[in-house]
Amino acid sequence: MARKKKQKPEQEDFRKLTEKGQRLESLYNLSKYIRDKERRLPMTFNDFLHLLAESPEHALRDVFQLFHDTIHHYVPEGKDDFAVTEDSVGFVNYDFTRLFVDDCDDPFFADRLFTNRFMKLIGGFRKGTQKNNIYLFEGPPGSGKSIFLNNLLQKLEDYAKTAKGATYKVYWCLDIEALGGFQRISHRNPAAAEEIVELSRADKISPETNMVRYPEKVLEFSCPNHDHPILMIPKNYRKQFLYELIPDRDFIERLFHEKQFEWVLKDVPCNICHSIFKVLLDITQEPLEVFKMIRARRNFFSRQLGECVSVFNPGDQTLKRSITNPTLQNLINELFQTDDVRFKFSYLAKTNNGVLALMDIKEHNIERLRNLHGIISDGVHKVDLAEEYINTLFFGTINPSDHSHFQDIPSFQDRIISVNIPYVLDYNTEMAIYKNKYGKSIENMFLPRVLENFAKIIIATRMDRESPAIINWIKSADKYSKYLDKDMLLLKMEIYTGSIPTWLTEEDVKNFDRTTRKAILDASHNEGNKGFSGRLSLIIFNELISQYSESDQMITMDMLDKFFAEKNGSFTDEIPEGFIESLQDMYDYNVLQEVKEAIYYYNDKQLCRDIQNYLFAINFEPGVTRKCDYTGDDIEITEDYFKNFEALCLGTTSSAGERETFRRDAQSEYITNTLFQEMQQEGKKITETEQYASLFEKYTRSLKENALAPYSDNENFRRAIQDYGSSSFDAYDGRLKRDIKRLIKNLMKKFKYSEVGAKQISLYVLDKELFKKY
Repeated sequence: MARKKKQKPEQEDFRKLTEKGQRLESLYNLSKYIRDKERRLPMTFNDFLHLLAESPEHALRDVFQLFHDTIHHYVPEGKDDFAVTEDSVGFVNYDFTRLFVDDCDDPFFADRLFTNRFMKLIGGFRKGTQKNNIYLFEGPPGSGKSIFLNNLLQKLEDYAKTAKGATYKVYWCLDIEALGGFQRISHRNPAAAEEIVELSRADKISPETNMVRYPEKVLEFSCPNHDHPILMIPKNYRKQFLYELIPDRDFIERLFHEKQFEWVLKDVPCNICHSIFKVLLDITQEPLEVFKMIRARRNFFSRQLGECVSVFNPGDQTLKRSITNPTLQNLINELFQTDDVRFKFSYLAKTNNGVLALMDIKEHNIERLRNLHGIISDGVHKVDLAEEYINTLFFGTINPSDHSHFQDIPSFQDRIISVNIPYVLDYNTEMAIYKNKYGKSIENMFLPRVLENFAKIIIATRMDRESPAIINWIKSADKYSKYLDKDMLLLKMEIYTGSIPTWLTEEDVKNFDRTTRKAILDASHNEGNKGFSGRLSLIIFNELISQYSESDQMITMDMLDKFFAEKNGSFTDEIPEGFIESLQDMYDYNVLQEVKEAIYYYNDKQLCRDIQNYLFAINFEPGVTRKCDYTGDDIEITEDYFKNFEALCLGTTSSAGERETFRRDAQSEYITNTLFQEMQQEGKKITETEQYASLFEKYTRSLKENALAPYSDNENFRRAIQDYGSSSFDAYDGRLKRDIKRLIKNLMKKFKYSEVGAKQISLYVLDKELFKKY
């Protein structure tokens, strides 16, 4: 064994110096990051007014406007990809990953139904219509209410620490010498004067206590109520002052007339700041001297310290006494030689212009909620003899059974806004929860669609069995009986994800208008309060993967069916009768379409020409021959020409009337949207338009229907699939090998099967003769 070469002393010294330098650099980088993010140096009142003049919308924000901006900082603009007409119901696809998942200890997964409800609520915060309320996030046990609220408050804290999220409060910087107060304190109370000098030398700093520091002969402390600095401009003069200060006339118009800025002109400072301002003005007789002693400092949001964010759990004792600072009170009294300034406030001041949250309305939180009634309604309460104004964003979480704690106060009912947080009703979101719990690789244990079907079984227990809106929409459900459950829950699940199933007929898609969509989505507000909870679904999922963890095969639909069939009692009683059988039928239908598409081969150039020719021809009456502007082909436009193309899109059983309606609608869309909007206005080629893509999908779907016909009774085809990947595969016919290679390759590429899974699902389709079933 070779001996390790011993380093020379100078090499060892150099290595140690290098490591020491790296540690120092890491510490320096950490220090710089903390300094840049955490430092909150006060700015002079004049500097703050300059900031206000330059960026008024940023500088003039209360907690409601800040909360609105927080959400939109983390949630990008969504897209309503659910609309089938120009009339949108606003069912937008929002991405909440940055808000509720990224950098969160316990991610909260919000489905599309909830994200839309939540974003509609948030819209009111910038309009100024959401004050004087408490927002109770209501849902059954295990729906994730607490995780939701914890993550929401965490992101508010994080955003408030950024430059974009900065809000400001009054910070007093009392010049003792300028006030002539230092001499008076020295004369009347030597001990107090010595305390100021000693604190000055030590430069003691405590960021979030009210008495902050005493550099030289200056007494500095924060407003405990987080008063906005603009409130120090006397209310009678504030409007004219802002008009002269802010050059942006458009913003001035909004400032003076929009409800969201109403507080800027109407609110007054807290009794502490009001008293200090009054006493200083009496002493100096000069408002400018008073303003010189006012600073603006960024608010510090800290749930841990109860600063701007306080969360009360049911077991937390209520605090009834006022909060004081005797040391600071004595110094202020000595400085002003008066007791006109009473440094006393309630615990609610700590979250003024911040958030106060009640985590579950139980035990002591029942009393807290009831005590908040008057404060929420009027925005003011008494602290001893003084009035304390409260402008706080109140949140809470509640179970449906806890409404009894405040139902006996009728006047409180219109101050409570309930936001429903039900169990997840979107199977994509449900799957995301499993992947988060067990890792994304858990998907590899399942054949494609099987994990999705597990999620659908769970969600079926949470849904209402009857849907009047869907019944009114689908006039004849019998045509879907081969793959749709009797309650049409599988259809509703697709709608809740923002998807319109491809298996719906053209007529039903057309009838899926704005009124129908809105009725279906509105009914979802009453769902998700029963069935398998989030916690129980994870327990069931863990049982499933544990049962098949030793298997060398991926979990199939048959295994999933067997797993639930072996369960007895209340565990499976909540699953709708016949639902799993219909889910199996839907699975069979879908995998059949996948195999057909995977083996299907078409001449895309010819398809492209056929569609372009049709879009050109629909602008002419039958009986003429025209040269297509797009392909250059001479088209003999006849009824048979239209029938042959339209039968492929609508099906061979379509009637003449259905084909004529299809053609008329296609021409209308071509003229108004395809030609005028997309091609002439947006400069798209015809093959880049939405109408072309839609026709291409319909046209090819019909051609794929017969893709498996040549192989249905071909035993060699089945054996060749079994032998794929082995030396025996080489013995088969060249064309058969090409078809099977294309089949396996496309299943892997288009539908995310593994090679083993692709073979498995191909044999499944053949052995069950699904091409005969559908």
